[in-house]
Amino acid sequence: MHVLIVGAGTGGLCLAQRLRGAGIGVSVFERDRTRTDGLFGYRVGISPDGSRALRSCLPRPLFETFKATAAIGPQYTNFVTEQLGELFSAGGPEDEDLLAPVDPEASERSVSRMTLRQVLLTGLEDVVHFGKKFERYTQNPDGTVTAYFADGTSATGDLLVGADGTSSNVRKQYLPDAKLVETDLFGVTGKLPLNDETRRLLTPRMLRGVTMVFAPKGINTIFHVMEFEWQRGETDPELIKAWPGMTFDNTRDYIMWGFGSHRRLLPPDFMSMPGPALHKLVVERTKSWHPNLRRLFELADSSSCFPLNIRTSEPVDPWPSSNVTLIGDAIHTMTPGLGVGANTALRDAQILGDNLVRLPVLEAVTDFERQMHGYAWDAVVKSRARFNGNSLAYKPVIGRAGLAMMRTGMRVVNHVRPLKRKILMAELKNRDHARQEA
Repeated sequence: MHVLIVGAGTGGLCLAQRLRGAGIGVSVFERDRTRTDGLFGYRVGISPDGSRALRSCLPRPLFETFKATAAIGPQYTNFVTEQLGELFSAGGPEDEDLLAPVDPEASERSVSRMTLRQVLLTGLEDVVHFGKKFERYTQNPDGTVTAYFADGTSATGDLLVGADGTSSNVRKQYLPDAKLVETDLFGVTGKLPLNDETRRLLTPRMLRGVTMVFAPKGINTIFHVMEFEWQRGETDPELIKAWPGMTFDNTRDYIMWGFGSHRRLLPPDFMSMPGPALHKLVVERTKSWHPNLRRLFELADSSSCFPLNIRTSEPVDPWPSSNVTLIGDAIHTMTPGLGVGANTALRDAQILGDNLVRLPVLEAVTDFERQMHGYAWDAVVKSRARFNGNSLAYKPVIGRAGLAMMRTGMRVVNHVRPLKRKILMAELKNRDHARQEA
């Protein structure tokens, strides 16, 4: 068996690691020219589902490196107003019994997206081919499939896996009727160092948690703090020293923020605006916010800012399985509403990889797609419900009333302990399917 994977993103590389470890031939084709290209994005939350998939697919030493290079895990989930008024906060000592992972190694982790990619590339240097822009494929009479690339080369294998992201060319050929939906929501991501000055701007729960800000006009912001123990010599230095990806990573402790707004409140050329212009826009739109939050926006490196168009897939009915399949954003792009996009891609990789180790290609793909049509579309629908440009919060007239109702509801839940724990448990189950089975 030989598997062709188009796309060296999170899901594609995780699948390649699983297949390589089982002795199955695999080739990965990435349009970027080198392993240092395409390193966009700063923080990704790895859920228990994602941690479990990585443990299953990576060689044990590499999984240990993944754990060692993760940031200090988030303890709190916080929702606040733009004036830093608390709406909801969970995850403190009183919730330790709920937060305890079903599987101690499969816990919540915060990682640098750049670092994660380098970890996943480690050991695959001879099977990842850069500078390969996928153009099309053919399914051959002998049961193989051939992928063709823009440089005139081609590759033939027993299975073609499209792991080439939201704008997947594999999906466009294989499932031309699959639709991407515009949510009318856009975002800006920025980054600033975590140092003595910026640390003082954070509340204790912001420092050790993930914080969402709900503001008027449907504007919302998320803050993540990334603090790495491995930079303080608190992990095995030999483990880090032996990791090839260290050569390509310059991560230091940092704060990441993401600013979100509706299309109607943004300039028409938003997606083409350069970093400094995006940074200026965010600072202007938040000038009435709490001074500490304003300062966190101001201190961001303007060159670190880039725009995001938040889109989502439309659920697709099952199709006849073949020797072509899709994983991750290539088939189920989702909004950040649940924060499980990358984790769902990792789950895809684990299930498909495990199937290919023990089953013939068509049986492996059929069973994978049967499972994927359940958990992935469920996540897509739930994520879209939370990031929907048609929701009441974004309406120009009644949006303020909608915001007031939402804030009141969150404050009530925050003070009703049984209801608060019920909601927290529901969220944990979205990120750890082992809890649903426990």
